[in-house]
Amino acid sequence: MDSIFNYFNYVPVIFIVVVALMVAASAVRILPEYERGVLFRLGRYAGTRGPGLFFIIPGVDKLIRVSLRTVVMDVPPQDVITHDNVTVKVSAVIYFRVMEPEKAIIDVENFLYATSQLSQTTLRSVLGQVELDELLANREKINRELQEILDRHAGPWGVKVSNVEVKNIDLPQEMMRAIAKQAEAERERRAKIIHAEGELQASEKLAKAATVLAQEPMSLQLRFLQTLTEIGAEKNSTIVFPVPIDIIKMFLDKKN
Repeated sequence: MDSIFNYFNYVPVIFIVVVALMVAASAVRILPEYERGVLFRLGRYAGTRGPGLFFIIPGVDKLIRVSLRTVVMDVPPQDVITHDNVTVKVSAVIYFRVMEPEKAIIDVENFLYATSQLSQTTLRSVLGQVELDELLANREKINRELQEILDRHAGPWGVKVSNVEVKNIDLPQEMMRAIAKQAEAERERRAKIIHAEGELQASEKLAKAATVLAQEPMSLQLRFLQTLTEIGAEKNSTIVFPVPIDIIKMFLDKKN
């Protein structure tokens, strides 16, 4: 009976020890290098903790963890009407990270959701001010403009937007056919210009050659003989032999 009585005497002590260990365990916090803890004591901001080991007061302090790593967020496809009234569907991806954890928790309710919504509205606003040709040709310029706007608006939240990339631009089928026709017409125009430039250069060379041949009549005879040699080497059954006009003129003079 005495042993049972002594056991019940130790129960409160054991209970107190267990509760104390649980409270002590809940007071210990360990944060990795890429995280910070925003501490609130009785509802008031009490500083930023981490990384490493630190203690809080259970029941009094509240700790909110914030990751400092770069977040890669996809912007869902947005229906955008460009400046020249073409409807396209555009998607993008943004890269950002939290630079000031206390602002990301205190100044905005949910910085991830807020950044996502801001990126969608900014994407529609910026792309609605450019024409389709500029959107397709100057994507790097548009990416820089989007990054600057997002970084300027997300800065008060303690968020740094480092990069924005427009991923996909989906065009309507009729617009894709029109662009294909335009590209084909552009290629034909370039081909005609190149052909015309070739004809011009060839005519200039021929004019120079004619000038040289006019100065040296014997060179024309040599060119004539060279042409005959090339014709004879091809095993042709019929050979057209041009007669120089000087020979014909000689017979005409005798007849007169």
